[in-house]
Amino acid sequence: MLEIPESKVMSLQIETVLAGKRIAKVNTATSPHKFAWYNGNPAEYDKLLSGKRVLSARGHGMFVDICCEDNTFVIAGDGTNIRYYPSLEQSPEKFQLQIVFDDDSCITFTVAMYGGIWACQDELPNSYYQGSLHSISPLTDAFDESFFEKIFQNVTKDISIKALLATEQRIPGLGNGVLQDILFNSGIHPKRKKSTLSDFEKGELFHSLKTTLNRMTENGGRDTEKDLFGQAGRYKTILSKNTVNQPCPNCGNAIVKEAYMGGAVYYCPVCQKL
Repeated sequence: MLEIPESKVMSLQIETVLAGKRIAKVNTATSPHKFAWYNGNPAEYDKLLSGKRVLSARGHGMFVDICCEDNTFVIAGDGTNIRYYPSLEQSPEKFQLQIVFDDDSCITFTVAMYGGIWACQDELPNSYYQGSLHSISPLTDAFDESFFEKIFQNVTKDISIKALLATEQRIPGLGNGVLQDILFNSGIHPKRKKSTLSDFEKGELFHSLKTTLNRMTENGGRDTEKDLFGQAGRYKTILSKNTVNQPCPNCGNAIVKEAYMGGAVYYCPVCQKL
């Protein structure tokens, strides 16, 4: 899934590989998916995009934007997989969208459970997208302790730390996936209520959020996710589907997986006491 590290890594890879290429053709879905969302009719994407040169790419929150001439964008959202193929012949037969370039390379967009693939001129009029695009990223210096404190203060209900950090897109792109290691590194259980955290614990949580996300990004994303070339990230997750029931690296106790708030949480019951 596209979360903060993956969207940043993917955008850097896309800009490196695609900048300067011109779009030759856009192919619509060969495998229709009822939970693949588009902006208008995807059959019109070819008319909108063909002939446009790719200028750059940007990753923010759970979105990746491919920025083209004439203020035109191709946008992928959380749940959408993007893959690059140097030669058109190497690309898969099934996809939800494919963009072919003037050198016969292409990128394909595929959706597993759900995901958005939008092409538009000017900014996408979507509230989640707008909130992400104009937010302050934890990867920047502007996301400091005072900004983090405001996130706590703006939530009046005494909710869990998972609900605070990974729902309502209070921090766009910080989802349930990256949350697990952030909480482990700060020693905080995902079900802890925000009112139970001391100032010291909030400081530890802030530090963990910044350093963990930066480490994930610097290592090309998490090992549970794949990049533009289909390679798994080099950041080895501490708490994920890859490590459940394995020994905690700190204390040796088995890592636990538990259903919570419509998803799964992973934690060490010794190092992250409730």
